[in-house]
Amino acid sequence: MAQMANPVQQQQQQAAAVAANASLYVGDLDPTITEGQLYDIFSQIAPVLSIRVCRDQISRNSLGYAYVNYNHSHEASRALDVLNFSPVNGKPMRIMFSHRDPSIRKSGSANVFIKNLDKSIDNRALHDTFSVFGPILSCKVATDDNGQSKGYGFVQFEQDESAKSAIDKLNGMLMNDKLVYVGLFIRRQERDRATGTSKFSNVYVKNLSETTTDEDLERVFSSYGPVTSAVVMRDADGKSKGFGFVNFENADDAANAVENLNGKKINDDREWYVGRAQKKAEREAELRAKFEQERKARMEKFQGANLYLKNLDDSVDDEKLRELFSDFGTITSCKVMRDPQGQSRGSGFVAFSTPEEAMRAVSEMNGKMVGRKPLYVALAQRKEERRARLQACSPAIVLWSGSSWSDSTTGCGIWLSAATTTWNSSWNGSDAKLFASFSSPETRSTRTTDRWKARWYTATIAAAAAAAAAAATSEKCKPRLPLHA
Repeated sequence: MAQMANPVQQQQQQAAAVAANASLYVGDLDPTITEGQLYDIFSQIAPVLSIRVCRDQISRNSLGYAYVNYNHSHEASRALDVLNFSPVNGKPMRIMFSHRDPSIRKSGSANVFIKNLDKSIDNRALHDTFSVFGPILSCKVATDDNGQSKGYGFVQFEQDESAKSAIDKLNGMLMNDKLVYVGLFIRRQERDRATGTSKFSNVYVKNLSETTTDEDLERVFSSYGPVTSAVVMRDADGKSKGFGFVNFENADDAANAVENLNGKKINDDREWYVGRAQKKAEREAELRAKFEQERKARMEKFQGANLYLKNLDDSVDDEKLRELFSDFGTITSCKVMRDPQGQSRGSGFVAFSTPEEAMRAVSEMNGKMVGRKPLYVALAQRKEERRARLQACSPAIVLWSGSSWSDSTTGCGIWLSAATTTWNSSWNGSDAKLFASFSSPETRSTRTTDRWKARWYTATIAAAAAAAAAAATSEKCKPRLPLHA
């Protein structure tokens, strides 16, 4: 059985990962910043391998952060030293090494919490103050929606020794004439367990029958401990609202009641919901977090794995469609769209278990003759996504590798246009030349007659990023982007 690495080994591995890292996280970005702007800034340090501004899946609005990749770790390190906290569009960028392994961020190791900060202290000032104690992985002052400091922040060091030294030297010291607290960061759950603030004595009960009385509530709950009050909420006419509250003397009794009674059928076989009584703001925050988590889970589940098909032959039904695509992986759902009379609309959807399976299907099936028609296959997009991408069209982007377009052995290119509705990468012999397939006859004829020349069309940033990711899988064809944005 493999042994778990001790904290010293974990920090050594973490330091080694940082030393070999050539990828940067760039945060606190103005929403209007584009890949082109970041490329112009970061390419001043060294040649940039790729840049991606992260955007909302539906609205395509910037999420306020991006990733910049260099060829070598020393280039990324120099960019971090030179450009960190540099203002772009009026907002200073916050740059740190990107860590694909979430355990580094979530471990909390060497993470320091600072509170009672003066409002004038920003990310740069905090970084400059703490950097004397050792290399810093991340540094941030918490701000409100208006960008004003909330008076506290976080600094995560590479090593525990640096964090301990900073705490010893700075805790209780004056910063901008304010006495600050500096200590190890402790997660909320751990703080709650230590202080007992997670305990509660007030219990919320819902799904009550109209006949349930205060006495009924007290009788049921008092078996778990002394009850100080039990009330069923009623309207102005005295009619039960179907919920109520029970308050215990002892928090442990309240927790025991919740554990034993939640989901139980009482009296008229209704299942009661029994849980900790929460303030309205707490409930709303919990529901928002739950909804957001479910939304992200749904998006992640089907991201890049759902295919849209059109130009289907009338003879193709659900079973035939599943048979056509089953060779490419596990199909989770498959459907041919039909009108109210049951006639095929000529379109459908196929969802795979992984994006890789879906991309293989796109590569192999797009343009293939099925029945008497060439099949069109592409990644499924919501209407909002398609509209946003069309509105975000910008001058064309050409990705290249090799000495020139006319190089017959190393040249590699991707052509993208506004007419492009699918990106189907195909190899041309053994020379590892990669081209995008286009949907318009005009583009196809141009590609045939003028194959080795870079033709300029319009393409979306999102399309370029998707094509770059596909091209990056080839060792011979590593895209550099963007030329133009």
